[in-house]
Amino acid sequence: MGLENAVKTGGVVGAIGMVFMAPVALGAIGFTSAGIAAGSYAASMMSSAAISNGGGVAAGSLVAILQSAGTSGFTPFANTVLASIGVALGTCVGAAVEWLSNIFQKRKEKKRTEKAMEAILFGVTAGALFLLSKR
Repeated sequence: MGLENAVKTGGVVGAIGMVFMAPVALGAIGFTSAGIAAGSYAASMMSSAAISNGGGVAAGSLVAILQSAGTSGFTPFANTVLASIGVALGTCVGAAVEWLSNIFQKRKEKKRTEKAMEAILFGVTAGALFLLSKR
């Protein structure tokens, strides 16, 4: 795979990674298929939401949406949104990789050119000294 494909590859990997890793991330913070895990970050979010809402978690709130996604999975629309976010992030990472690679490639080429010029100058100097020594 050439670096010219880094942007495309980054977008594809980002989309797939986001769709597959979002449920893992939800579970890791405590939004599990069995509900909110005790003592987790999700539990503290739920507690804060309940306190600020007078004792209950409001329907449609972030906690409610994440709890629903944790228990029953993401809807096709949510997966599409996640994939879109993944494409955007992956494309940015791919573009950064390609950009940095181009910078390093140019530096490498510049060093090769400098070494070639040094060799040429050394050859010219050595030739001139040789000719002067023959006089």
